[in-house]
This record gives sequence, structure tokens and C-alpha cells, in this order.
Amino acid sequence: MARHKGRGFHSRLIGAALGVTALAAATSVWTAQADTTTAKKPTAQTSQQPKVTKVAADIAHASEAGERGVNLTIDDGPDPNWTPQVLQLLKENGVKATFCMVGTQAKAYPDLVKAVVADGHRLCDHTISHDTAMDQKPESYQSQQILDAERMITEASGGVRPEYYRAPGGAFTPYSRQLAASHGMRPLGWNVDSRDFERPGTDTMVATVKREIANGPTILFHDAGGDRSQTVATLREILPWLKEQGYTFSFPVR
Repeated sequence: MARHKGRGFHSRLIGAALGVTALAAATSVWTAQADTTTAKKPTAQTSQQPKVTKVAADIAHASEAGERGVNLTIDDGPDPNWTPQVLQLLKENGVKATFCMVGTQAKAYPDLVKAVVADGHRLCDHTISHDTAMDQKPESYQSQQILDAERMITEASGGVRPEYYRAPGGAFTPYSRQLAASHGMRPLGWNVDSRDFERPGTDTMVATVKREIANGPTILFHDAGGDRSQTVATLREILPWLKEQGYTFSFPVR
């Protein structure tokens, strides 16, 4: 899986993470730039949280719907401009998707997280600050990124936990996969990269999806991180086309 480099969105997320976590300092010792030599590991779960069942730790690519299933995955949000547009398109086409949310974004826009859940979509933990080099960082840092994001998303949703974990840029490690799985979050990969973060043009993105869908069912799009008008336009064209080809929209295996 190719890493997504060079996105200014990542640096802005890291800045946002610092601001959000600073506000939450009274309730959490973790920050997105935590000193991993002194920080304590976050609590796995409190007595108020529902018990979680460990899932498989290998990276999922397949669909619950089988060979003709398609898993639409939407990363980096929620975003107040683009997420509602994506949700509206999905509703118009009767499509369910998996939203891989950044913790600070979820904390900033809890109403959008709730709207995603209310429409029947699934949640995925996409860390706090979208650090595509987190596989090179200490395990304590990986824990902070994953578990604090899990908490933020769960709180923003009103108690609905993320069912998957997607490492930024595919920066998984054996440790992060096992940690996520122990919290009931299946590590989630992708088969088709629309490369919408590069904004190559709607026609190019549509052609990419049509060409690469034979590689597997899980398609990667984004609803945050900049201008996503091309993403919206591509979804408007590609969702009906996939249905015409006999594909069924579903969720990744867990």
C-alpha cells in the first residue's frame, strides 16, 4: 500500500491535535506530541464502556458481501463542508460506507459523527494526527495515537465504537495491529486507491476506480484534507456505475 506523502493536511492535523488535547489536559495525560519517555499508557477501557471482543489482527481487504462486494471507505474527516455532501450522495444511492475518522476531527464535529452513525455507516479509527511515519515511532506513541482517537470517536458518536483501525498511509506495525484488534478494531487496508488527495481530475479518478476494482473490493476516498469537490464528483459517477456492474456495497470483514 502506497504511503500518502506531502499533504499539508497532515501538519494541520498535528497542530489541531495539539490544540484539542491541550484543552483536554484535565482529563487525559496524552497529547498528539506526547513525550513517550514519560507518558503513561492510556487506560484500555473504563467500567462504563461496553466490553469489546478481540478481532483478527491481520489487515482486512475482503468484503462481507463476498466476491461481488465493494467496501467504500472515506478517510480523514469528518469535515463540515465535504462530509455532508458525501453523506447525501451515499443516501441518494443507497450505499453504506466505512468512515475512517481522525480523532481531533471527530472531537471537533461530533454532530457529523452522529450523522454518519445515524445513516447506518461504520466507524474506523484513523489516529489523532494522521502521522504517516508512526510505524517508526515508539509503541507508547502508537498507543496514544490509536487509543486516544478511539476514545474521541466513541465519545463524539455518543457511544458507538469504531470497528476498524486504518493506519495513516498504511503505516501498520505488528504492535499497532495487535493493539487495535484487542480493542475490537480490525486493521483495515485498501485495494483501490482513488488518489483523490492529489486531485488529478474527476475523469482520471473515475478511470482509476474502474481499472483497479478488479484488484479487490476496498476503495479509498477522502472527505477532508482540502478541496474534495473532485471526490464528490467521482462518487456521483462511480456509485451508479458499480451498481450497474453488479457490485453490492457492503463493509470490510471483521
